Amino acid sequence: MELVTGATGYVGGRLVERLLREGRAVRALARDPSRLQRRTGLEAVEGDLLTGAGLERALDGCDHAYYLVHSMEPAPGASSDSGFASRDRAAAENFAAAAQAAGVRRVVYLGGILPSDGAPLSPHLASRLEVERILLEALPGSTALRASILIGARSPSFRILVRLVERLRLVPLPAWRDHRTAPIDERDAVEYLSRAPLCDEAAGRSLDIAGPDVLSYAAMIERIADLMGVGRAPIPIGVSLTPVASPIVASVTGQPLELVRPLMTSLGRDLLPRDDSARRIFGLRLRPFDRAVEHALAEWEREEELAAR
Repeated sequence: MELVTGATGYVGGRLVERLLREGRAVRALARDPSRLQRRTGLEAVEGDLLTGAGLERALDGCDHAYYLVHSMEPAPGASSDSGFASRDRAAAENFAAAAQAAGVRRVVYLGGILPSDGAPLSPHLASRLEVERILLEALPGSTALRASILIGARSPSFRILVRLVERLRLVPLPAWRDHRTAPIDERDAVEYLSRAPLCDEAAGRSLDIAGPDVLSYAAMIERIADLMGVGRAPIPIGVSLTPVASPIVASVTGQPLELVRPLMTSLGRDLLPRDDSARRIFGLRLRPFDRAVEHALAEWEREEELAAR
């Protein structure tokens, strides 16, 4: 039995679909199990990571568990920057203790790629790293996978980029426009996740998972515009403007400010994989950026019209 936390979220939902297609027995932890679609082979359990309620039952009999939870919604009376980090810490500590007690052999965690120059971390990335440390210290046989932008129709980061292209004819590009990362097709990221608990060489390791193309954020926006078939004029800006720009971006893209601000704060450095160990260990043939975007846009348009197309 494998437990998936965050099963009602973007990555968790995709992973549940992937595991069930392979015929694996899956248990999903959710605060509201009614949000989970009923499927053959899926058992839903009600629980709350922050209070610890339901964790003992959820983890009972599980060899592996996926920890796919990251909270960036503000707690009542708290700022987003201080709120999500403390909640993530508490949730991870509760889960790690419960997994230890249940005898779980391996936890698989999805975090974020860190700056390659060793620069101070944004609150968003610092929280991801703290959760990784909590889980790996408690369960040393676990695997942490780190990714930057996932390219998929429901990926919040990708949706922000697409909405900017869709809704702005003139696209302001602050100073972080030249920083680079290696976005990964969501299908490849989910494949890494599905294989991780079954791969002995990945046990006890932190691995960066990345696509084959290294692109600046400006180049990503340009490629997305080209693939959408629209012309957009970039406006280079010499400063970051994240505190001022994040509310505007949230309004334009329709994404919550509590999500947009931490993500934009993380753009201040290159976010590049440390090496290609993950690709070597898992033997995946990774999809290029353009193919990932075309697939994501096609899925998006099956559910929702894109006005710029």
